[in-house]
Amino acid sequence: MSINKVILVGHVGKDPVVRYFDKGVAKATFPLATSESYTNQQGETITSTEWHNIILWRSLAEVAEKTVKKGTQVYIVGKIKTRSYVDKDGVNKYITEILADTMLTLEKKQPSTGYQTEPVRSENVVNEPAGTYNERDKNLPPDDNNFPAQDEDDLPF
Repeated sequence: MSINKVILVGHVGKDPVVRYFDKGVAKATFPLATSESYTNQQGETITSTEWHNIILWRSLAEVAEKTVKKGTQVYIVGKIKTRSYVDKDGVNKYITEILADTMLTLEKKQPSTGYQTEPVRSENVVNEPAGTYNERDKNLPPDDNNFPAQDEDDLPF
C-alpha cells in the first residue's frame, strides 16, 4: 500500500492562470508559498519559504479563477506529481507539482470588538469529485458516489 497526499496552507504568489481546453475543461495554475520561522542561537528569527506549483482542474479551477488572487491564504489537499521534459539544449528538466483535489480559501474576520483576527472557513470550498460532475448535480446532497462527507473533525482548524 502507498499514499500520496499533501496538505498545504499558504499564500498565493501570483493570480491564477486559467486556461480552457476542449469541451470547456478549465485548468488553473498558481504558485503557493509556505513559510516556517525559527530563532537561531544568535537570537535572529530565520524564515524559510518553500514554493509549490499548484494545479487545479474543472470546477476547482473555475472557483479559483473567481475567488483566488495574489496574497490569498488557501488550504490545499492534493497529491504530488512530477513530470519531466527535455529543454532546447537537450537537458532533462523535472517539475514537481501539487495536483489539488480540495481547496479552501481562508479569510480574516473583520474584528468588531477589537479582538484579534482569526482565519474562518470561507464559502469557497470545493472537493473535486472522482467521477464526472454535471451542473444539474450541484443541488443534490453529498453521497459516497459524488463528494466525500466532511465531518467537523476533518476541518483544518
